Amino acid sequence: MGNYKFILSGGGTGGHIYPAIAIANELKRRHPDAEFLFVGAKDRMEMEKVPQAGYKIEGLWITGIQRKLTLKNLLFPIKLISSLMKANSIVSKFKPHAVIGTGGFASGPLLKMATVKGIPCVLQEQNSFAGITNKLLKDKVEKICVAYDGMERFFPKDKIVKTGNPVRSDLVELKATKDEAFKYFELNADKKTLLILGGSLGARRINELVADHLAYFEATGLQIIWQCGKGYYETYKSHQSENIKVHAFLNSMDKAYVASDFIISRAGAGAVSELCLVGKPTFFIPSPVVAEDHQTMNALSLVGHEAAIMIREKELESKFKTEFESVFKSAEKQQELSKNIKSLALPNATADICDEIEKLIQ
Repeated sequence: MGNYKFILSGGGTGGHIYPAIAIANELKRRHPDAEFLFVGAKDRMEMEKVPQAGYKIEGLWITGIQRKLTLKNLLFPIKLISSLMKANSIVSKFKPHAVIGTGGFASGPLLKMATVKGIPCVLQEQNSFAGITNKLLKDKVEKICVAYDGMERFFPKDKIVKTGNPVRSDLVELKATKDEAFKYFELNADKKTLLILGGSLGARRINELVADHLAYFEATGLQIIWQCGKGYYETYKSHQSENIKVHAFLNSMDKAYVASDFIISRAGAGAVSELCLVGKPTFFIPSPVVAEDHQTMNALSLVGHEAAIMIREKELESKFKTEFESVFKSAEKQQELSKNIKSLALPNATADICDEIEKLIQ
């Protein structure tokens, strides 16, 4: 058999793009001669991130259905037909041995056309509550790689493989030392450190919470690494001090994780999978505005294992301080959370997903 060819499709958010890139990197490591093509949605962030990772990408003219009647919804059928035609032509020309979908609008038309042509397809579902595109494709694909238990609520049981979510390779083995991490952030190695993560764009409500509690955190002797997001950096950079380090974006996540003792984070699937590997006491504040409220579902699945604390945005005023102190003041509770969240980590996810893909093409 000649060189393998793979099409990967997923996008709209980093949560769908990074897993696809991680899977491509692992397949490339195993099959250096393989050819890869990504398919994304025009004018979404994959059109920039995928070429940066060194892969070719084609864009489809597709968006999701808006939840209210808008002009965009009237265009939806036209966009869908155009995307199906383009997907059909991409698959016919490229002739992949397998197609991998990681969720997001563009993967719908592409995997639909690939299954019609009898090409083996694998879905990777990052969340504990399945996305709409993956639910529509479930009967036609060969395998569905998931990160949570109980996914037979959404998918045929015999197709599910629990692999976990691909995470950035530098996080699987946190190589940075504590000394390097504290030096990098110019922090005091003798103090406890709180890491704030709002995702790449930042999280307005988390930033407001931190700004309101800075005096409280400092009074408890904590120092802070605060990733506030690009859009919020101008607003919050004036809080920078000896104990408070404000960053738009963290380029060295491994060092941030090594330096931290406590973490406050959104509950996107990628973040949750990373934080299981990191194994520090974590407070999740899910974004209430994502599709199907899946961040809340992701966080709740950890809370069920007593592996994290979840506080909803609307309860921050009433609950944050009490919840934070219950962990901050108890070494026992910290150890329990660390041990439980670590036990949920699936560090071999990328390799396991690629094993499933290889089984289908051999």
